[in-house]
Amino acid sequence: MTYPTPAFKITLDDQDITAKFAPRLVSLSLSECRGEESDQLDITLTDADGKLAIPRRGARINVQIGWTDSGLVDKGIFTVDEVEHSGVPDLLTLRARTANLIDTFRQINEYSFSNTTVGGIIEAIAFRQQLQAGVSEALRNIQVKHMDQTRESDAAFLRRLGKRYDAAATVKNDMLIFMPAGRSKTPSGKDLPTIQITRRLGDSHRFHTAERDSYTGVRAFWHDVNHGGLRRSVVAGIPGNTKRLRTTYTTEFDARTVAVAEWQRIQRGQATFEMSLALGNPALIPQSPVNVSGFKAEIDSMDWLAAKVTHNISDGGFTSRIELETRAEEVEIEREDEVDRDPGITGVIAKWRDLVTKKSGQELEPTTGARKHKKSLAGANANPKTLPRIYASRQTAQHAAKSEWAKITERRNVIKENNADDKLDSSVV
Repeated sequence: MTYPTPAFKITLDDQDITAKFAPRLVSLSLSECRGEESDQLDITLTDADGKLAIPRRGARINVQIGWTDSGLVDKGIFTVDEVEHSGVPDLLTLRARTANLIDTFRQINEYSFSNTTVGGIIEAIAFRQQLQAGVSEALRNIQVKHMDQTRESDAAFLRRLGKRYDAAATVKNDMLIFMPAGRSKTPSGKDLPTIQITRRLGDSHRFHTAERDSYTGVRAFWHDVNHGGLRRSVVAGIPGNTKRLRTTYTTEFDARTVAVAEWQRIQRGQATFEMSLALGNPALIPQSPVNVSGFKAEIDSMDWLAAKVTHNISDGGFTSRIELETRAEEVEIEREDEVDRDPGITGVIAKWRDLVTKKSGQELEPTTGARKHKKSLAGANANPKTLPRIYASRQTAQHAAKSEWAKITERRNVIKENNADDKLDSSVV
């Protein structure tokens, strides 16, 4: 069996140095990230004869990688910011990064943005960094009433802006790109091609899922100036066990935007999948939609998105390692009512009927105790709410009752808090 031959092309300050580097190459590693971290290129060369010149910091490297039989993929331009010479044996190591965490992106700035858009902010930052701007159509026209960059680097400000809109900022080929973190599109709006990966292409994998942050949604608060500054809330996802954001926002639009962004981020972190490919795939990039097959049914059925890709070329060949996360589903968001939807309800009843065992019954929340010694809390039986659905098992009925009661109690707590805040505001005035 014949194996394909790895190939690469390297230019340094627009000069093709591939022929000089190829016989000296020990390893080439390229990490491509979605945001916050810069893409990083590491090249290690042998300098046994002492004839290699040390490149200057700030030199620009363009790298293309792939296979001799299928061609090369351009991975963009990197700036050299670290050089190391070591021995024995004598080795020269170059480390180059994209511009988003280098030089001027680290400098502290102070700017204010008023009555503009997300696209306008990105264009302003790109202009002062001498870059082009590439903003997703989904984000470009979002209105921004006011936002301050106070003693904050552009890199830090972009991370904060990205968290607010669930987006990622990166620099590729002298362009500042601002894209939704969970979308598989180019800045121009074109869909990225789906990458198909079967188990036989890999030599190791790791799937992980956890329920540590088993939130049902995200709640954000805002002040309704049309009703005397009344404190209200919106929920992205489902009320019940929501993550509550600390900041109270000035408008409902801001609260909705941040709640949706945070809920999408939480959804993407519910499961991760890492895999090493024995034969590297240069087409893999962050944001690539990925379908996997040949693993467990639960893994194969998930909708995956590439978060980080690392390519390696050495004597061992060309390999790729990918880190995947689940894609976020469409988010439903609602404004919370200022009145109790279930007045007087003291508990929730869910009925069940097991078609296999022919057993039936009902579950009541709230209860206290453990195992067989559960008992209803005081008042729970006084005026319970009965769910209309008949569940297929006792466990699903119990879960439904708990979830519904959690929604009721959380909504009541929010209303109580808001009323307390209103009284406090009135007393201060």
